[in-house]
Amino acid sequence: MNDNQKDIYNLLTDIERYFMQQEELFGNLIYPEKSAVAKILENEVIEDWQKSGTLDELNSKISSCVKCSLGSTRTNFVFGVGNPNAKVMFIGEAPGVDEDAQGEPFVGRAGQLLNKILAAVNLKREEVYICNILKCRPPQNRDPLATEMETCTPYLEKQIELIKPQFIICLGRIAAQWLLQTNDTLTRLREKVHKYRDTKLIITYHPAALLRNPNWKRPAWEDMKMFRKLYNELNNINNL
Repeated sequence: MNDNQKDIYNLLTDIERYFMQQEELFGNLIYPEKSAVAKILENEVIEDWQKSGTLDELNSKISSCVKCSLGSTRTNFVFGVGNPNAKVMFIGEAPGVDEDAQGEPFVGRAGQLLNKILAAVNLKREEVYICNILKCRPPQNRDPLATEMETCTPYLEKQIELIKPQFIICLGRIAAQWLLQTNDTLTRLREKVHKYRDTKLIITYHPAALLRNPNWKRPAWEDMKMFRKLYNELNNINNL
């Protein structure tokens, strides 16, 4: 919300409070209906990007975002990539150095591994949608701060709203804990079907973690097999 919107918001709030006081004293005979003022107030505080009807429109409206300090340290805003009508949406935590340089999520070594994981369950990168909670790289690839994720989450929610995926697959602990608002470990969160609003959510290891610890590749494969089985059932597909 910019300064002008804040001023309008504060003014309309004062007007709303005044009308409520007058209605209590004199009834609603000569003053505008309270609901009309509330409607004006509600419309004024909706930011322009929230009205976006497509992913491209949303990207164009938020790609210059500087609501947090990461806006001044990034090389590129990393919005997301893939099918705007994808049934499956992969969500990581934040862009890395390669992603920051190219402006596309999961393009480095972790991205190459993600492509192989997709191929193993008969999916292509262009069929799914891939993004992160944060749209800007944290310096030195540090973990995202809660305040940064709070700032970026409305953008992610709008992406989900526009795509309407059947499945969300969280890549890694941080993305999973944030979306589910839990402190449970990755071990406790895996091998279950969760819900994010009305969407099925499955959790597996981040590809970067698999590169650091190849022993996790087997359980990650089990996660993806579980997802593919559910995907097949939901879409009446008989084979992998």
